[in-house]
Amino acid sequence: MSSSAPDRRGAARLGQGAWPDQPRWLAGLQMVIVLVAGCLHAASMAWPFAWGALLGLNPGQPAGGLQLLAMALLAGQVGGARTWQRGAWLGGLFAVAMQGATYWWLFISLHVYGGLAAPLTVLAIGLLAAALSLYYAAAASFFVLLAPVRPVFRAMFFAAMWLLAELARVQFFTGFPWGEGGYAHVDGWARPLAAWVGVHGLTFLAALLSAWLAVCLLAPQTRWLPALAGLALGVAVAGLPVFDGKRAEPDSALLKPLSVTLLQGNIPQDEKFVPGTGMAAALRWYDEQLRAARSALVVAPETALPMLPQQLPEGYWLALQLRFATGGQAALIGLPLGDYDAGYSNSVVGLKPVQSAPPAPLVLPEPYRYDKHHLVPFGEVIPTGFHWFIQLMNIPLGDFRRGAVGQPPFDWQGQRLAPNICYEDLFGEELAARFVDPARAPTIFVNLSNIAWFGNTVAIDQHLQISRMRALEFGRPMIRATNTGATAIIDHRGEVTHFLPRHTRGALVGQVQGRSRITPYAWWAGRFGLWPLWGLGLAALGLALVWRRRVRAAAA
Repeated sequence: MSSSAPDRRGAARLGQGAWPDQPRWLAGLQMVIVLVAGCLHAASMAWPFAWGALLGLNPGQPAGGLQLLAMALLAGQVGGARTWQRGAWLGGLFAVAMQGATYWWLFISLHVYGGLAAPLTVLAIGLLAAALSLYYAAAASFFVLLAPVRPVFRAMFFAAMWLLAELARVQFFTGFPWGEGGYAHVDGWARPLAAWVGVHGLTFLAALLSAWLAVCLLAPQTRWLPALAGLALGVAVAGLPVFDGKRAEPDSALLKPLSVTLLQGNIPQDEKFVPGTGMAAALRWYDEQLRAARSALVVAPETALPMLPQQLPEGYWLALQLRFATGGQAALIGLPLGDYDAGYSNSVVGLKPVQSAPPAPLVLPEPYRYDKHHLVPFGEVIPTGFHWFIQLMNIPLGDFRRGAVGQPPFDWQGQRLAPNICYEDLFGEELAARFVDPARAPTIFVNLSNIAWFGNTVAIDQHLQISRMRALEFGRPMIRATNTGATAIIDHRGEVTHFLPRHTRGALVGQVQGRSRITPYAWWAGRFGLWPLWGLGLAALGLALVWRRRVRAAAA
């Protein structure tokens, strides 16, 4: 018996290899299916079209069912691949479409604001999507080569390989996991599990359910009743009250509500760093709002003050420090810090009343400072050998200094406020490092962003869903102060309680209640990072390799 005979029998049982001599039209149809599925996956994070309401899809909102459909279509096509090369091609093609349709808005920052020629911009985004798609191509090829025969194990192996691809996108080359499948489930059946397994765990579960459905469709002899019963049981277990993120918390986990004012300047991105126009408008408006606010905490977004403190108009920075040095108010303000010798950082400064008893003279101490840790490649840190690319654009970019992981929170009125800047809230495993010591764990997350770089696009909605997922994972409110949106207050259950219309200038006033309970995800991710999930995926790959060797040995 040839060594490939057991593989052929297993493939035939599952529909794999159903087209021994695949005509060109069928190969083309497969490509169309995976391309459409990739675009559907991108749309599932935040539906971008107004006409989706006819299908029950609300603009800007996640669509978990759409994500499951997209993954089922992919699993079905990869499951029908006759060779690992074909599987890699289909998996990579899906990933290119998925990512290109997710962050197409990079075109606005590179071309409209950066001045990069349109063809070069399209090429750059395409190359980024193609490079990151290699992870998924590898995952699909491993699935075709090593997937077990039994349907349930086959589905689990598909999910494990997909998980490995997503983890690679999270951590390799600084990471860019924007558009991961788990974010589509910030609403719906999977949300109660976020506090246990995090977004990457939800990605695994979604891939498992999708692959299970595809396996059942590809294997006519599979008993449908047990399959559907198992699927229904999985959905039901996910909604059990023991996992419900909306359950009542003990009084010890509740903290006194904090009144907040979140500022949204809506400064045009092409004017933001221009002296005399955007700079002057930003300095004037934020100064007025910081002085006029009456809440306990005022938050101004990322680089709200687009100049170093020593570059601000004479007396400007000192006046702000004195404004919050007395009374019962504090402020978190985004601005750059540093100098030529020490380097520059994208930072948040915290100002609050000085704890000195009168009649002692008022002495201004060093304010609280948070430096952004996870810098944006090509935006805040330029990879070696790519300075020529940045020089093609008209964007004031350079290399920033990186802050430490797990920087201390800003203590104010019994709350521990943990700032994060821009897309740092995309990396929950890094935020989890702040929860190792429960006594110093954040009670409220504060995101300060400026995604005006991407215009009035779905990027705003996508970022809001990311922040909502962090709130679910950690059981913490997330307040967001942004330049153009989405400025919002999100409670510990991931629900948006206050919202400011995007691309408007205004101040959002509301209350937020901190929490102190440590979720299971915060506990294990803070101590072990993503290693438990890596272990799950690598263990599945190792077992599949062992199984394949045994099959070959038995067939020899």
